[in-house]
Amino acid sequence: MKKDFCLHGILLCLGIAYCSHVTFTRRSSKLKQSLHGHHEKGKEGQVLHRSKRGWVWNQFFVIEEYTGPDPVLVGRLHSDVDSGDGKIKYILSGEGAGTIFVIDDKSGNIHATKTLDREERAQYTLMAQAVDRETNKPLEPPSEFIVKVQDINDNPPEFLHGNYHADVPEMSNVGTSVIQVTASDADDPTYGNSAKLVYSIVEGQPYFSVEPQSGIIRTALPNMDREAKEQYHVVIQAKDMGGHMGGLSGTTKVAITLTDVNDNPPKFPQSVYTMSVSEASVPGDEVGRLRAKDPDLGENGEIKYRILDGDGAEVFEITTDYHTQEGVIKLKKTVNYETKKFYSMKVEASNVHIDSRFLSRGPFKDIATVKISIEDADEPPIFVDQSFTLEVDENEPPDTIVGKVRAMDPDAARTMIRYSIDRHTDLDRYFNIQDDGVIKTTKPLDREETAWHNISVIATEVSNLGLSNSTTVTIKVVDKNDNAPEFPKQYEAFVCENAQVNKKVFTVSAVDKDDTANGPRFIFSFPKEIVHPHSNFTIRDQRDNTADIHIGRASFSRQKQKLHLLPIVISDGGSTPLSSTNTLTIRVCSCSSDETILSCNDEPLSLNAGLSTGALIAILACIVILLVIVVLFVALRREKKEPLIVFEEEDIRENIITYDDEGGGEEDTEAFDIATLQNPDGINGFIPRKDIKPEYQYSPRDLGLRPAPNSVDVDDFINTRIREADNDPTAPPYDSIQIYGYEGRGSVAGSLSSLESASTDSDLDYDYLQNWGPRFKKLADLYGSKDTCEDDS
Repeated sequence: MKKDFCLHGILLCLGIAYCSHVTFTRRSSKLKQSLHGHHEKGKEGQVLHRSKRGWVWNQFFVIEEYTGPDPVLVGRLHSDVDSGDGKIKYILSGEGAGTIFVIDDKSGNIHATKTLDREERAQYTLMAQAVDRETNKPLEPPSEFIVKVQDINDNPPEFLHGNYHADVPEMSNVGTSVIQVTASDADDPTYGNSAKLVYSIVEGQPYFSVEPQSGIIRTALPNMDREAKEQYHVVIQAKDMGGHMGGLSGTTKVAITLTDVNDNPPKFPQSVYTMSVSEASVPGDEVGRLRAKDPDLGENGEIKYRILDGDGAEVFEITTDYHTQEGVIKLKKTVNYETKKFYSMKVEASNVHIDSRFLSRGPFKDIATVKISIEDADEPPIFVDQSFTLEVDENEPPDTIVGKVRAMDPDAARTMIRYSIDRHTDLDRYFNIQDDGVIKTTKPLDREETAWHNISVIATEVSNLGLSNSTTVTIKVVDKNDNAPEFPKQYEAFVCENAQVNKKVFTVSAVDKDDTANGPRFIFSFPKEIVHPHSNFTIRDQRDNTADIHIGRASFSRQKQKLHLLPIVISDGGSTPLSSTNTLTIRVCSCSSDETILSCNDEPLSLNAGLSTGALIAILACIVILLVIVVLFVALRREKKEPLIVFEEEDIRENIITYDDEGGGEEDTEAFDIATLQNPDGINGFIPRKDIKPEYQYSPRDLGLRPAPNSVDVDDFINTRIREADNDPTAPPYDSIQIYGYEGRGSVAGSLSSLESASTDSDLDYDYLQNWGPRFKKLADLYGSKDTCEDDS
C-alpha cells in the first residue's frame, strides 16, 4: 500500500509539473502576441506606439516532497528580445535562489534542486532579470514572481492533547455532551481534502458516540450507574481525506469518569440492633453505634439520624458522626437498673441532600429498631440530699451536736455506709462525724473569727472502700452577744480656750463585732458612778448610733489643764446588753477671735532635721563634680611636668674607636668605663638637677690642650676630655672610648700585618704552601723559603 501511495504521488507531481509548463507556455505565447509593438492612429492621424513589455509570466507551482532522480522543472523564463543566439543571460535572485532554485542562464529553465516541504514554507518570492551576456546591461526591467509549493497529503492528523479526561454524571440522558476532542492537520486546508478531518470512535461502544465533524463525545446508553461501573476508556480516531480510503489518521484516548448523584437511598443492613449500658454511666457516655449504608459519595451519601419513638426517646439521644456516617447513641439521663432494666426505640436514617429527579425510586430513608438493656453495677452511696446546711451556736463546748447527714446504697444489697470528713476542708479540725452521720464540734467556735464553715463529708461502702461519694455540708455559726461596742478608732478632739457654751466639739460613733441582732442601737452616756464627771462637757445621744459632745462651761485654760480625758459608756442593743467605756481625748488650744486654732500645747516644736531626696542628690552631684575637677587638674600637672633628675634613658654616649695599629689579640683592645665621667659629683650621690642653673658658667675648651690630629697618644686625649667633663656640670659627657693602639701579647694568631711580616725576620716556614695547589701558588711565591728569597735578592 505504501508503494502504491508513493507511485500515486509521483504521477501526481508529474501531472502538475506538465500542466504548469503547458500553462506557462500557452500564456507566454499569448503574452508575446499581445505585447508585440502595435500601432494605433490617433484622432489627428498621429501614429501612437504602445510601450511593449518584453517578458511576463504567472506564478509557478512545484509539488512538495518530490523525490525523483532529476531536479523538478519549475518553469521557464523567456524574453521577446531573445533570438536564441545565446546573447541573453537570465539571472535569478531572491528567496532560495542558487540553493533551492537554479536557472539555466541560456534557456531560462528553473529547476528545484531540493525536496520542498509546504509545512515548512508555502511559497518563495524570486526576482528574474535578462541582461546582455557580454555587457551585463539589463535588457528587461527586473520582474518578481512567486513559486508556490503544491501540497500533498503527507501529514497525519494530530490531537491537541495526548490524552483527555472527562466527567459526566451517572444516570445522564442519551446524547449528553461529555467532552469535545480536537485534532489538527498540517496539510493545506485550501487545497484538496488533505486537511479535511472526520472523527470516529474506535473503542467505547456502545456507551459513547462521537460526532464526525465536531469531535463531541456524547453518551449513547441511558441509566449508566456509577455504582456498577465508574471508569470508561474511549479511543477516538481522526482521519483526513474526508475519511476516504488512502487518508491518514491519528488517535487519542479519553478517560471518562461517571460522577456520583444521589440515586441510592440509605439502607440499614439489619432491622434490629441490640445494645447495653451500665447504670454507672453518666449522661454523655456513648452507648453504641449503628450505620445505614449508602453507596453514594460525598454529600450525596451524607446521612442524618433521629429517634422516632419508644420509651428510650427521653433517656437516650442520637447524633451523626459525619466522618464515618454512623449514628452515635448516647446516654441523655442516668439509668437505674433497680428501676428499669430495658429500653426500646425506633431510629430513622435519611439523606441530607435529596435529588428530586430520583424521588421515583422511593423514599430516601430507612427505619431500624434499637433495644438497649441496662446492666447492674455496684454503685457508690448516694446522699439523700445534694447538700446540707446546719447551724450551731458560737462558744458552745466541745462535742456539741451540729446535725446529721445521711447516705444510702442504691444497690439491692444495701451495704453499710461509713462517714468521714475530708480534712482538706477542715484544716483546724473543728468537727468530727460519727458512723451514723452525726456531726459534732471539737472546740468552741467564734462567729467573729469564722461565721461559716464549709466541709466535705465522704460516704464509703464498708464492703467496697473504692465506692464512695461526697457532699458539701455548710455549717453556720449562730451569733451570741459576746462583744461590747467600742470606738472604731482612737478619737482626739480640740477645743479653744475662748469656746462658747453648748458649742459642739466632736461626734463619736461605735462599732460592734457581733451580728446586727446583738449590735445597734448603741446608747452613749457618761459613767453613772461619777457624780458630775465633767461639768466642762455634755453628751447628747443622736439615736442614730452616734453622739455629739458639747461644751458645758466657757472657761478653759491651757496653763491649768491642756488635756481632758473624757470617759464615754457605750451599750449595745442585744437581749443581754453589753457595754464598754471608751476615752475621748480633748486638747485645749489657743485660738483667734473667730475660733481659728493657732497652736496647741503639745504641738511638736522640733523641726524636721532630715533632708529631702532632691537636696541629697544635689549635694552628692556637687561632690562628684569637685572630685572630677581635682583628678583632671592633677593629671594635667603630671603630663606637663618634666623630670627633675637625669635618668639613664636620656644618656648620650659617644663611641670613639681608633684603628691606628693592628691588634694581636684581646689585649689590644683597651675599654674604659667612663660612667664616672658623666658627672664626677655623682660618685658621692649627687645628681645634677636640670632645673637648677649652675653656679658658674661653662668655660670653653682649651684648644691648646687638644692633641694633634696625627697623634697616637690616647692618654692625652682622655685626660683632656676628663678635664672638660669636670669643668662642665650642665652637660653629661656620656663617652665610651675603645682603643686599639697596641697589639696584644696574648693573641694566638700573632700579628696579621703583612708590612710587619715583610720588614722583620720570621722563623716561620711557609714551604707547605707549595703543597696546597694552584689556588695558593701566588701566596706560596710571596712567602716561599728563605733561601729562595735571599737568592732572588
